[in-house]
Amino acid sequence: MAAHVFDAPIAVVSVVGHDRIWFMGVHGLESLRQIPRDEGLCGSAVVSDTPYVVSDTLTDSRTAHNRFVEERGIRFYASAPIVSFEGHRLGVVAVMDTKVATASEKQLSILQDLAAIVMEQLELRLSSLDAVRVERRLRGAAEYARDDARRGRDAARQARDDARLDRDIAERERDLIEQYATVLQRTLLPPALPDIPGLALACLYHPASARQVGGDFYDVFALDDQRWAFFIGDVEGHGAEAAVVTSLIRYTLRSAALHISDPTEGLAQLNTVLLKEMNPRRFCTVLFGTLRSSGDGGGFEITMATGGHPPALRLDAGSGTAEKIRSSGGMLVGATPSATFDACRLHLQPGQTLLFYTDGLIEARHSRFPFGEEDLAAFARQRAAMGARGLVDDLAALIPKLEPDDDVAVLAITAR
Repeated sequence: MAAHVFDAPIAVVSVVGHDRIWFMGVHGLESLRQIPRDEGLCGSAVVSDTPYVVSDTLTDSRTAHNRFVEERGIRFYASAPIVSFEGHRLGVVAVMDTKVATASEKQLSILQDLAAIVMEQLELRLSSLDAVRVERRLRGAAEYARDDARRGRDAARQARDDARLDRDIAERERDLIEQYATVLQRTLLPPALPDIPGLALACLYHPASARQVGGDFYDVFALDDQRWAFFIGDVEGHGAEAAVVTSLIRYTLRSAALHISDPTEGLAQLNTVLLKEMNPRRFCTVLFGTLRSSGDGGGFEITMATGGHPPALRLDAGSGTAEKIRSSGGMLVGATPSATFDACRLHLQPGQTLLFYTDGLIEARHSRFPFGEEDLAAFARQRAAMGARGLVDDLAALIPKLEPDDDVAVLAITAR
């Protein structure tokens, strides 16, 4: 992604140690894994709080006599630091070229976003490893306690103590798993939706299990002062593997939205990333779009691309109608290299609401009463005048009654 944004042949993700630089990910330098710190460029770049740019390495005093520059023929270098939540700089995401070049503010902004993506992936991995370590300690303590009880107690008391210990350990493990699942899930969803003049937004996430990370996701974020991007989707499966895919999808779409104006191209780029990075193959469904204010209180212009996801519903407060909105085409994302995607355009008028949802809402197979697409349309139609917040609040009360066996994500947008 970094190499594509800068149209450069070389890109790296590096971790800088006391005397070595390790390349965790490389593009264009496949044979390189580590170099001495004083021979590389990342060692100097990592101490910078902002993007580090050298337009011409041969004329810049910081790099003119660098061994790495001389051996690899590097003329251009730009990087952004990978900074932990505590403020520690761990390494950089960098791009390099063999010819003199410059970097725009937009390119450097995307490079910083990519560095933040790397940091979130590291934090996600660290949380998973911490969970595994704690679980192993609990299991070890349980085994030791059972052995000790077996040596010092008679069979009846041993059985009672073991049962009590197993219950305690099971409860601690359940609490621990729920705690880590909650923390991991928070990293996959935006902490809050943005304030957009002229729009009311509301969202809802209902996990099928409190002990498992789900694969549903959504986001809304600014592109500039007049445009915003949004997406909602569902990854195949659950658990840690689905969480990794969800994180990759979220930040791939965020990065794509910053430099691609056509949402179908964004889904095509996501399709390429999933096919390249996921082994075994994992697919997802996505609705990915942009919205722009029409001005003068005239609502919003929306372009929305489809990747195999259920249609949105456009609710009209005046007529009390619920209209399905989705492009005519659009295949699953990450399933095949030949996937094609399509987009539709619509005008969201004042008083109208767009309701997006994942299929867990309309596939509650174990519910005491069926609730499919038409049932959702009827439910939403009766609440067309309530706006985003009221509609989502009513769905939040309904969903537990449906007893869904899959996660449910809901996003609603109302033009004021």
